[in-house]
Amino acid sequence: MNATTLLPLLHTRAHHDDSRRVALQTSGHTHGPITRLVSPGDLGEQIKPFIFLDHCRIRPGWGGMGMHPHSGIATLTWAIRGSIRYEDSTGQSGVLPAGGVEWMRAGGGVWHGGGVAGHAPFEGFQLWVALPPTLENGPAESLYLAPDCIPTIGPAKLLLGSYGGAVSAIPPVAPMNYLGVTLEDGESWEYQPPPGHDVAWIAVNRGELQVSDAIGPGWLAIFEEGEAPIRCKAVGRTEFVLGSALKHPHELVLGSYSVHTNSDALRKGEASIRRIGLALADAGKLKLR
Repeated sequence: MNATTLLPLLHTRAHHDDSRRVALQTSGHTHGPITRLVSPGDLGEQIKPFIFLDHCRIRPGWGGMGMHPHSGIATLTWAIRGSIRYEDSTGQSGVLPAGGVEWMRAGGGVWHGGGVAGHAPFEGFQLWVALPPTLENGPAESLYLAPDCIPTIGPAKLLLGSYGGAVSAIPPVAPMNYLGVTLEDGESWEYQPPPGHDVAWIAVNRGELQVSDAIGPGWLAIFEEGEAPIRCKAVGRTEFVLGSALKHPHELVLGSYSVHTNSDALRKGEASIRRIGLALADAGKLKLR
């Protein structure tokens, strides 16, 4: 990651409460309409099981993502604005509206793709989650949740995990929470991570968030490890996502589109996605290079 966009924060002022403090911030790398804030080979090591995060602002007419494979991970896409087309090798296809969530547990192998649907720009985040050994080579699972299926607790939407007495419809893969939050100008909000959630981060879509430091639009902040609460205040209407989790205790073994806990699991996953790709090509649904 470019050192000019990765900022360790040196707190020179007194810290008078027990709230969680920001350890570093990054604005990632931008390629066209997508900014990569986290990758498995850099900050993903610090905040695993959250190993990848793309911040997307995509206009209609962009080519989108053709069918591509994954194994060993799960992906979660939250459509803040605009709609996206989806298709996957489990047999599902359709359009995810604004406010909806796409969950794809790749497990032992899956192919999926999509792009902007309709005439409105798409705005949102795509997250990758590292899977534990019990699931990394298991069956693929896809869920597409309409906006009214996403629990709302105060200013927060529960995208994954459990929070405030609500439980996500997405089956848990590890102890983690992922929230989408909107605060009005001047509004304060506190998040108390569950016991054991020593990893925590925030990425801002719009507005500015005051925590121990300011987090601006398009920036991701990683907090010091621990279980202290995160206290924040909005400057302007502010939209952001927050993740917290028990740190993934396994290695990140990287393939081209896959992340596994060991090299043997990676070999199995990549062999599986090759087989699925050949089957899709035979059925006329995919052109392999």
